[in-house]
Amino acid sequence: MPRMLDVSDEVRAEIGDEEADRLLAGDSTPGGYDCTSCRTPGDPEQERTSTVLFIGDETAVLAFAHATCLPSQVVQVTEEQLRGAVRAIGGDTAGPGAAPGTGPGKVAPEQAVLGVTSGLVLVAGELHPALVVEPTAPVARPGSPGAGDDFLPLLIEQGFMPLTELSAVPTVLHGWSVLLAAGQLHAVLQPDPNGGRPVAWWQAHQPLQVTEGWRSAAGKHQQVLMFAAPVGSIGRQPREDLLRDALDKAAADGKLVAAALPLAGI
Repeated sequence: MPRMLDVSDEVRAEIGDEEADRLLAGDSTPGGYDCTSCRTPGDPEQERTSTVLFIGDETAVLAFAHATCLPSQVVQVTEEQLRGAVRAIGGDTAGPGAAPGTGPGKVAPEQAVLGVTSGLVLVAGELHPALVVEPTAPVARPGSPGAGDDFLPLLIEQGFMPLTELSAVPTVLHGWSVLLAAGQLHAVLQPDPNGGRPVAWWQAHQPLQVTEGWRSAAGKHQQVLMFAAPVGSIGRQPREDLLRDALDKAAADGKLVAAALPLAGI
């Protein structure tokens, strides 16, 4: 039976025609795989399957995903992220943590430290996967001599929309995306101002565990809602209902921006 495998032109250019043809012929494709996005089993003989090539600073790893989860693509990651993904693919990680999950990271190019919380947020009667971003200190505009907090204005300039209430799903911000690899959260990507591949706006020091429910919702919606608030607006909330309460308060206070970000490459 022919294998329902998709090798994009971008992936083919990286791995070469010979290896791409071997994959399509089934010579080097696994009989089954765990989807690198949702982590559930897949079978290239039974369902459309994408090849996803992760490229680090020195090495590259070819992974497979349901075509309904991710298209065939090349994803640029750091060497540390790539090693984390390899460990996760090999099962050398702990199971999903309880939501909401939190993790530190850095925002480029300003390099301000951000706190990122993952959780499910109820919007218009439906649960959506969400990331809540809050810096640990005020974020000044690059090159600004002042010590003001320009975190929200900077994001609004990028296309994020201010919210006064969470009554509807925010609009999609094209060009931005969320990198979910091996079932873990690796980065929030933004467009490269020079026109190249997307670059990391935020990246986890270590891949951030998300719950199975969060991954399932991300796969269903093919996007993640990102909310951002200034330092001191949200805090580390131990439960999703408290996280929602904090989001509602920040919105009512005019201290919340949001956008829907597609999964990487969508």
